[in-house]
Amino acid sequence: MKSFNIPTFYKSPIISKVKEMRKITDPRKKDFTPTILDFGTVRFYIARHFGFCYGVENAIEIAYQAIEENPDKRIFLLSEMIHNQYVNKDLLAKGAKFLMDTAGNQIIPFNELSKNDIVIIPAFGTTLEIESGLNEIGIEVRKYDTTCPFVDRVWKKSEKLGNDNYTIIIHGKYNHEETRATFSRSKKNAPSIIVKDIIETKILGEFILGNISTDEFEAVFKDKYSENFNTAEHLKKIGVINQTTMLATETEGIVDYLKAIMLQKYPNTELKNHFADTRDTLCYATNENQDSTYGLLKANADIAIVVGGYNSSNTSHIVELCEKKLPTYFISSAEEIISKTCIHHFDFNNQKHLVTENYLPEKKPIEIILTSGASCPDLLVDDVLQKIISFYSNSKKIEEVLSEIEKYQPHKI
Repeated sequence: MKSFNIPTFYKSPIISKVKEMRKITDPRKKDFTPTILDFGTVRFYIARHFGFCYGVENAIEIAYQAIEENPDKRIFLLSEMIHNQYVNKDLLAKGAKFLMDTAGNQIIPFNELSKNDIVIIPAFGTTLEIESGLNEIGIEVRKYDTTCPFVDRVWKKSEKLGNDNYTIIIHGKYNHEETRATFSRSKKNAPSIIVKDIIETKILGEFILGNISTDEFEAVFKDKYSENFNTAEHLKKIGVINQTTMLATETEGIVDYLKAIMLQKYPNTELKNHFADTRDTLCYATNENQDSTYGLLKANADIAIVVGGYNSSNTSHIVELCEKKLPTYFISSAEEIISKTCIHHFDFNNQKHLVTENYLPEKKPIEIILTSGASCPDLLVDDVLQKIISFYSNSKKIEEVLSEIEKYQPHKI
């Protein structure tokens, strides 16, 4: 796989070394057991896969290249480059400005731009409508387009589905930049509708079977389907694609459910006449990170700490998986760890910040699952690890622990 030119300050002395060791011991990436860093007082279970993925590294390389190549030009980020405050803050510090927020609200009107300005398209991609607006100004949209190749692959799949006369079901978060970009393209190719989760999908399934009314359908899916969507005609032949950072098992569940619905609705015809097999739109990094989380959860840990941006979809799903088994703290950086007895963290489900006292159990060793989202620099994970270790004066030195895992053989839990 291609290697990218990422600023060195995003790398870390601990986590980066752990990852390099795992590449040696597991070059085919088949072993999802964690790496164990045992400091005596604290034992960390480090996920096999986490942190910057291919699409994020590609976006970062292009963004910093744009800044370096254009010292005398105004540089704009269409919206957040990726969903990590540390990365976006550094780009802003280097002079870039946001044109829009993550919800698509305008911060700087397009009519204030000129053809000499540089606009960087984020890793999520953008809508055809926004691209058209920038092109009309004369801005070279493709020059610094950091759209993830795996997002682009989903767009190509939607185009193929449209050419084959399938209606496109998008599993995604309606207001997420990637889903908005995907919907913009899919509705050009075919009738399209967005489902947030299996609950909305079951409502859609009941409508396909004729068990709920059009009014009920429209109440749930208002503004989530393409113009001129014909509910009587456009749900006879469907295919599913997804926002690449969704929970893989949920996308698979949605695919299986809708497949069963079409078999029930059309029992006497070939399935391919009503349903397309589209499982290959799941992102490899999303799959690997989630599989690695399942590997982590086999550990008999006390708590989990997940590091990442609070608006990061892929990170939220890692949190969701961990929360099912043990106390989980979703933090943006080590700054959220106030002390040995107090942590600030984020409740993603209710979108609110929490403060928890006595989050570290009184035992030795404390066993902590530690991982992050695909847009989180390894350095931030390092900072979390080192801050927790700093609370315990008789811990092993980092150099000693790293020396021990140079002889690492994956631990079977």
